[in-house]
Amino acid sequence: MNGITTLRGRIVAVIGGANGIGRETARHLALAGAHVAIGDRDGAAARRTAEELDGTLIGLDLDVTDPAAFNAFQAAIEHAWGHLDVLVNSAGVMWVGSFEAEPEAAARQQIEVNLLGVIHTVKAALPSMASRGSGHIITIASAASLLPTPGEATYAASKHGVLGYLKAIRAEVRGSGVELSVIMPSVVETALAAGTSTGAARLLQPDDVARAVLRTIAHPRFEVTVPGYIGRLSRWIDILPARLRDALLRRLVPDQVRAVDRGVRARYEAQFQSPD
Repeated sequence: MNGITTLRGRIVAVIGGANGIGRETARHLALAGAHVAIGDRDGAAARRTAEELDGTLIGLDLDVTDPAAFNAFQAAIEHAWGHLDVLVNSAGVMWVGSFEAEPEAAARQQIEVNLLGVIHTVKAALPSMASRGSGHIITIASAASLLPTPGEATYAASKHGVLGYLKAIRAEVRGSGVELSVIMPSVVETALAAGTSTGAARLLQPDDVARAVLRTIAHPRFEVTVPGYIGRLSRWIDILPARLRDALLRRLVPDQVRAVDRGVRARYEAQFQSPD
């Protein structure tokens, strides 16, 4: 696979790496020779994953909603191996349904994890990378960063926010030697997307996104969509007249309000229940 030799001995952190896309990304990175630190709010799961995967890995506690937490996470990595070469932001949560039915706790958690979590980690990791003149921060966003998806309003807002935030940061640090990338997949078969529709796109596997991460490390680009045609399609649709654009999007993008299977999602979305 392209990029294996360039990863040998490099130090990479995968946030949200205990399960799903993050776990598969950590697996690929470790097999490519990287030293991989898995950070997750479920620290026990992060440590189990690090033990189960082949290669050089450690599992650490990390709550991205805590602005100070990444400092301790980064210090532990530096103590074990040295400075961080690549950071992969993969933590994310999603509630699905009509905007008016969305619990306040779900809206708040999506913004805190998906958007503020990225802001916290970028603020903590990027300055030291810039001071060394090298580093790469890759954030797993979503095709919802580009396309309107009924039933995912707050999730889409958080992912639009991630793309906009990183566009601005990229302009600020241009010439610093630090690469920024945003990977935007369509629906991936994970617990986060359980019970949702893929629309016109095929259902992706975590492996598809993990391979995109490795390709992006080897050949950095800022905006990466998976599958690749989504980016081209989005740019083409944007130049169409509004009526034609809306009609085409209705055919291509799933309406999750109508398509979602609430029974399938019940276990995952229990995390959004407000405490009594």
